[in-house]
Amino acid sequence: MGEQPASKPKKAAKESKSANRAASAPAPAPGASATPGTSAKAPAKKAVKKTVAKKAAAKKAVPAKATAKETAAKKAPAKKAPANPAKAAKAAQTAKVAKAAKTTPARPAKPAKPESHLSMVRRARRINRELADVYPYAHPELDFRNPFELLVATVLSAQTTDLRVNQTTPALFAAYPTPEDLAVADPEAVEQLIRPTGFFRAKTKSIMGLAAALRDDFGGNVPGRLDDLVKLPGVGRKTANVVLGNAFGVPGITVDTHFGRLVRRWKWTDEEDPVKVEAVVAEIFPKSEWTMLSHRVVFHGRRICHARKPACGACPIAPLCPAYGEGETDPEKAKKLLKYEKGGFPGQRLSPPPDYPGLPAPPLGAG
Repeated sequence: MGEQPASKPKKAAKESKSANRAASAPAPAPGASATPGTSAKAPAKKAVKKTVAKKAAAKKAVPAKATAKETAAKKAPAKKAPANPAKAAKAAQTAKVAKAAKTTPARPAKPAKPESHLSMVRRARRINRELADVYPYAHPELDFRNPFELLVATVLSAQTTDLRVNQTTPALFAAYPTPEDLAVADPEAVEQLIRPTGFFRAKTKSIMGLAAALRDDFGGNVPGRLDDLVKLPGVGRKTANVVLGNAFGVPGITVDTHFGRLVRRWKWTDEEDPVKVEAVVAEIFPKSEWTMLSHRVVFHGRRICHARKPACGACPIAPLCPAYGEGETDPEKAKKLLKYEKGGFPGQRLSPPPDYPGLPAPPLGAG
């Protein structure tokens, strides 16, 4: 009985120590669990993870909305075009111009550097060499057997084709083979024979007049001098040069419509007068080249470099031509524009020279 009061003081001491430890421990953070062994930082980490997850979900939701809008825009019906086609075309053109103005800034065109005279001469001579390779068979395209026939045929070739002259002269020369025969012919009979060449009355007067002059002044022979030839009726400088160059071997430049047109297109000269054109071209080339140069240029003008629609895409001297692009540049389309032997058609002569690669022309009335 006397030991019971002694145990009570020990129990009170233990309770006092526990109370002191509890008082000295830090207070738990708000919302923290009172479970022993759980850290106070754990709730904060969970809150951060939840925030990050919400932001990621928000980001994913934005493309989904955009996709929904795009789908709706695709499904939406297109806006109706204006009822007036002219207004629609004008609006489209305006939009096109506006777009081009934004993407391509306007730039002033640079003026081309003028070609020097020396460069032009070099280019002209190179063109002549190139044409010599293309047309090694170039020749006068009038049928003739002697100077008299060439003289008459050249006079008849004015305002018509060489082909038509070649189809006409066989009957004429069969009836009047010499100047003496033609000088005394019946004008009406001559007119009927040369009618296909056009301007037959004026041409009859010219060829009968020159025949009489040859008979009276030159003993029935064609003179071999320019000054004498140009005095004959219907004979000008061009005709005289044709006769001199091809019947007598005297160099001459023949400025016909093809020759004048091409040398201006090639910028050899701007002259229009045939005599001035001849003088300018004569300064560019040596005299030995004059006759063949004339043939090559005329051949090229008739076959490829046409007046209205040149076949630029099939032209062998296109890199040397300042007028390239005036005609058809597509090679396949340009081939269809080629004439005579270049296009696979007959030439202009009924009796072409042996080295001519094309077909002879058909006689008059042969279809």
